[in-house]
Amino acid sequence: MATKLVPHNQLSMSDLIVDAVYEGSADGQLSGEPISKLLPGSGNMGGFRVSGRGERKNWVVLFTTGEDRDWPDTLDLSTGQFVYYGDNKTPGHELHDTRSGGNKVLRHAFSRLHADHEPRCDIAPFLIFKKLPTANAVRSVQFKGLAVPGFQGLSATEDLVAVWKSSDGQRFQNYRSTFTILDVPVVKRAWINDLAAGNSRTANAPKAWIDWLESGRYCPLAAEATTIIRSVEQQSPDTALKRRILAGVWQYFKDVPIAFEAFAARIYQMTDSRVIVDEITRGTIDGGRDAVGRYLLGLGDDPVYAEFSLEAKCYRPALGGDTPNTVGVKEVSRLISRIRHRQFGVLVTTSIVARQAYQEVREDRHPIIFISGRDMAEILIKNGFNTEDRVEALLKNEFKI
Repeated sequence: MATKLVPHNQLSMSDLIVDAVYEGSADGQLSGEPISKLLPGSGNMGGFRVSGRGERKNWVVLFTTGEDRDWPDTLDLSTGQFVYYGDNKTPGHELHDTRSGGNKVLRHAFSRLHADHEPRCDIAPFLIFKKLPTANAVRSVQFKGLAVPGFQGLSATEDLVAVWKSSDGQRFQNYRSTFTILDVPVVKRAWINDLAAGNSRTANAPKAWIDWLESGRYCPLAAEATTIIRSVEQQSPDTALKRRILAGVWQYFKDVPIAFEAFAARIYQMTDSRVIVDEITRGTIDGGRDAVGRYLLGLGDDPVYAEFSLEAKCYRPALGGDTPNTVGVKEVSRLISRIRHRQFGVLVTTSIVARQAYQEVREDRHPIIFISGRDMAEILIKNGFNTEDRVEALLKNEFKI
């Protein structure tokens, strides 16, 4: 089924439907930006677009391009967790000294979330939009959902964190905030009108919003994936930056693929602080395993571990028109045969996993994690290696050939 597309001339009357696309004007002018037409008073620029004066807002729009390599906003569709970075993105300013005041909005919302007296009082609904150009309008956006600050299981020291970054030798802070997308498929126009009048608790309000306001109970929009076999496109880099980063890794290791094993283990370790790599095995005696390690499941002072075996495949990726050298059934079967009871496997490749191999693993429910070339680039970017120079420095400093 095709994604619902709302024409520009219908925006002012439309409901907000999760994953629907709202078109900008065909001329591409800023005046035809769709969010300001959907939500009058929100403005037409910036990541933070608020309606209302003072600390009590009618609503807050969080807009993301999904393209900021230094501050990668992310939405986990399987859990409804949304991570959004604040608006202090360049040196020379204090954390809350920003033009649009976005970080002040975050500070207020999360302080009210954890307040001892009347928690959640005066918190505005957050409406999440993502840039999604269409054939007719480059400024079109997609609605990702109604969000509230915090996430089940995160404490007050974890859901809003001031992180340090550096640029041109100067250090500065910005917020990393964590939200929950509520299970609200449609935000009705009638409720938007209520919000504009300054009242979020009306008969038109979504039940999940009222439940959260009154009890603090999160009801996330968690969507289990129906497609468990990723296509070639889904495993391949989808931006120029990701392609350049992957190309740099491939060029570095292609003539000495055995050196890629330690790097592959590091890539998996970057995905989760609970991953422990115990040994990079020697190529002549590895028995089909390039690295072995453990994943911490229990508490720090009472640990329970799940052991894993990791296989690294430095194969030619689909870059520059080249046909990729894919990881096939033979390579995957080799890893599966080495996994003992209560263990799992990790396969890391600069290329992609062939459909047949992917399908057999998923249909037979083998505990195998696949990390493709696109995943590798995204993991590096998320961990701060978000330029070709930074990746090159990592390779030369830690993985000498």
